[in-house]
Amino acid sequence: MTSFLLIFSFILGTIIGSFLNVVAYRYRTGMTVGGRSKCFSCNKTLMWKELIPLASYFIQRGRCAKCRSRISYQYPIVEAGTGILFALIFFYFPPLTTEAGITTIFYLIITSLLVIITIYDIKHKVIPDALAYSFAILAFTHIFIGHQPSLWHILAGPILALPFFLMWFCSRGKWMGLGDAKLVLGIGWTLGLSAGISALILAFWIGAIISVLWMMIVFRKFKTQYEIPFGPYLILGMYIVLFWNVKIFDLQAYASLFFP
Repeated sequence: MTSFLLIFSFILGTIIGSFLNVVAYRYRTGMTVGGRSKCFSCNKTLMWKELIPLASYFIQRGRCAKCRSRISYQYPIVEAGTGILFALIFFYFPPLTTEAGITTIFYLIITSLLVIITIYDIKHKVIPDALAYSFAILAFTHIFIGHQPSLWHILAGPILALPFFLMWFCSRGKWMGLGDAKLVLGIGWTLGLSAGISALILAFWIGAIISVLWMMIVFRKFKTQYEIPFGPYLILGMYIVLFWNVKIFDLQAYASLFFP
């Protein structure tokens, strides 16, 4: 049953991921998410067999069946990535009870939002307000489902977002975008204060390592003026902590040193 659920959730994730690719591409362009998909090069309307998540890309060897133009790696990466995230959600947060089912649905919905944010931030270096606020509202609402949250959990979002807001304000947007602060609101309410701090530390570590390696490979030198989309690293840090409970910063352990 577990294997079937994981396979089902992965396939569901690839299907959703294919749709999220369309949403991210058409978001803020004036285009609707409805209508048939087309090749960007020859404008050919794609057939159903050309829209099968993952499979179509590899069957067509990453090229349009008509004009043979190359299809972006973004499509299979997002489809596979969303499939893996959905499978992990069903594995770590299985819908065994009504309350657990609500949590599962919550993580599936915010994952869909965060995938779109990731794609959009990488492509445009900005996090749309509507998506960031939707994530924050869902995360804040979820902490009240099934139990009374602690005051620290309620304050986790604003506390974690404040340093990002100050970096944006003091640098006038040069050090950090305001969208990152809005994104951290939702991360804080999703994870809580202690786990949220761990996620942010991980995000800075991973972001620094990958960014330096990327600049050395692409530019062969370190560029201080290079604009880095930080939203994807924040999201990655959140999921690492969410799934594997990585504790870089343990608030209770530090508190016990001062209040034994």
